Amino acid sequence: MKLVVFGLSITSAWGNGHATLWRALCKALGGAGHRIVFYERDQPWYAEARDPLSIPGLEVVMHGDWAEVRTRAAHDLRDADAAIVTSYCADGPAAAALMMQAARPIRVFYDLDTPVTLARLAAGERPAYLPASGLAGFDLVLSYTGGAALDRLRQELGATRVAALYGSVDPQAHHPAPPIATYAADLSYLGTFAADRQAVLDRLLVEPARRRPAQRFVIGGAQYPRDFPWTANIHFVRHMPPAEHPAFFSSARLALNVTRRDMAALGWCPSGRLFEAAACGTPVLTDAWDGLDAFYRPGEEIVVARDTEEALAALDMEEAERLRIARRARDRTLAEHTGAHRAAQLLAALEAARVAVPAMGS
Repeated sequence: MKLVVFGLSITSAWGNGHATLWRALCKALGGAGHRIVFYERDQPWYAEARDPLSIPGLEVVMHGDWAEVRTRAAHDLRDADAAIVTSYCADGPAAAALMMQAARPIRVFYDLDTPVTLARLAAGERPAYLPASGLAGFDLVLSYTGGAALDRLRQELGATRVAALYGSVDPQAHHPAPPIATYAADLSYLGTFAADRQAVLDRLLVEPARRRPAQRFVIGGAQYPRDFPWTANIHFVRHMPPAEHPAFFSSARLALNVTRRDMAALGWCPSGRLFEAAACGTPVLTDAWDGLDAFYRPGEEIVVARDTEEALAALDMEEAERLRIARRARDRTLAEHTGAHRAAQLLAALEAARVAVPAMGS
């Protein structure tokens, strides 16, 4: 198959969770013989933190504005089997309009930020990445978030065929690695700063750090403000290139996952960090949200903390139990949550949409 994608960024993971998801998907698709053409707006903040990419079957088309690539995009769509436009694509509505004019490809909208989309709609705002007509014109709408969010995409944006396509991990990129002293931690956290995560981060990492001055905590990520409540035993790594993720996770006894507020409220929205840390053989400590048990079994494959006391209890976990949880989580991840699994689900969803299109138009 030939897939044309109009997305945010696949070349830079700086403050951008879309990149690692697309890399895992594209690697699996390319490895199976499919071709992906990925259109990406050349943004200066991503240009300063690009990662080297070598993914068979992937062609990245960088462009300064839509007018410069519209003709080429139309040409690519003529022989494409599927065309996908994503949330936060800088040229989303324009790309969607061009897709609607193309006769051949299955037309797909992939909302990688469904909780944000629905929260903004509820607040009376309309995200700029949404087509003015909503999602009714697409043959398939994919959502990073499952559960009740799928019904809301139908009800509030007119989507007709909806399927969940969750995040995943590339086991060749995320795997157990030798620990590095700089990243050594009793509890580490990897994530871009977000104000709506701060209250949970305070409860599950900052306050435990205050109470356990002899233990070491590490935060890696971008956009942290100067007034962040640092303590002497919280160490900071400003930008963590994807190539360093295995060492970062493998150097910690526990890896913390903190879900953004809108994601936690909807549930069924696993962060890619869950899968990445688990694939590296590090047990994950996470906040609680609906649907978590569909991905990992709490208490057996993942540790859940709702407050500081439960986070401290996780830090006191016996080593044998910590290793058992890590092993079970890695096994579950490799069995169900890899890029190859998601690529197979994507192809199945595209095939189902392709079969349904003639019936819908007859």
